[in-house]
Amino acid sequence: MQKKANVIYCGDCLEGLKRIPEDSVDLIYIDPPFNSNREHRAPGSQSAKRRFKDKFEDINAYLDYMRPRLKEMHRVMKLTGCFYYHCDWHASHYIKVLLDAPDLFGYDNFQNEIVWCYKSGGASPGKRFSRKHDIILFYSKTQAYCFNRLQEKSYNRDHKAYKFKGVKEYCDEEGWYTLVGMKDYWEMNMVGRTSHERLNYPTQKPQELLERIINAGSNEGDIVLDAFCGCGTTLAAAQKLSRKWIGMDISPAACELSAARLQNSFGLKAGREFSVKGLTRSAKGKSEAV
Repeated sequence: MQKKANVIYCGDCLEGLKRIPEDSVDLIYIDPPFNSNREHRAPGSQSAKRRFKDKFEDINAYLDYMRPRLKEMHRVMKLTGCFYYHCDWHASHYIKVLLDAPDLFGYDNFQNEIVWCYKSGGASPGKRFSRKHDIILFYSKTQAYCFNRLQEKSYNRDHKAYKFKGVKEYCDEEGWYTLVGMKDYWEMNMVGRTSHERLNYPTQKPQELLERIINAGSNEGDIVLDAFCGCGTTLAAAQKLSRKWIGMDISPAACELSAARLQNSFGLKAGREFSVKGLTRSAKGKSEAV
């Protein structure tokens, strides 16, 4: 097997991951199916190319689907590597138990449950609170993992200067603040209808979210892998931050969209500066995974 970077594999990630040697990837982020019992379709498109199902017979079928893929991800990750699993209320608690297993990442290698809070359209029924957050489970492979401490603003009470001895304070248009270690809940906008980065891909995540994860869990030149890369947000963030990357998706439309994004955003040339594997053209001009 060869370790290849800056490549998109079109097909089931279970097979794509087997092409990667063990202990070779620095950071893995995945935004896999959520077990949401939904069929997604890109807005404004009737094309079957942009449809994909997030439906399983039950939670056990979902876990059976994810388990062998997670085993392969654990295998390919370096001893210093980090793993981020993006999910929501549908299965987050089941996935946590699965990842805690000794033959996967293990209970002692759990680092954070990150809560991504956002605003979005739609309201919950009157009998419960609105569901407006996702969960990102952060694991390491060992205790010697890469973590670059990120900081955020913490505004003083009443936004006034404290003038405490030895405390460095800053001021912006909102008032006085200090810099503290970033917390495990992140308030960040979704990719809304008016967002400049919107690609009309159903499960698109904001690039800012991926940039934060990549900055925290890797360094320039490291390899970042996304085994369910969708429209390529992880790949774009990695490219912007001078990381190498590997993307995988079972959907030919997703792989095409990821490739187009890299070409349009960074001027990368397919076949020279990155490659797409497993994507062919049928006689009717439709993409097919092989």
